[in-house]
Amino acid sequence: MNNKNTPHLLLSNTEFIPGHTVSRHLGLVHGSTVRAKHVGRDLMAGLKNLVGGELKGYTELLNESRQEAIARMLQQAESLGANAVLNIRFSTSNITAGASELLAYGTAVIIEKS
Repeated sequence: MNNKNTPHLLLSNTEFIPGHTVSRHLGLVHGSTVRAKHVGRDLMAGLKNLVGGELKGYTELLNESRQEAIARMLQQAESLGANAVLNIRFSTSNITAGASELLAYGTAVIIEKS
């Protein structure tokens, strides 16, 4: 996975990238965002619950949240001098009624071609 804003950073949800070796661990990096539900989306979600189907407004909200959390994680990795982030994971939690946090985290490393 490459990010268009930081194309030189390699991203992986695994502990290694085939053909590369980790030469230095730089530590945990993370990025998060807290988003509140939109009243209009909530109304549409309530209606959709009656008939079933995808809640597209929430899908878009989660995609935007995920991208923002990843971008913040990558900024932190870049500031450490990393050229890759490995073992990337996501976590969510409720902050308050109607607002949730999305957290992206991984291990910043320097990798070299094997």
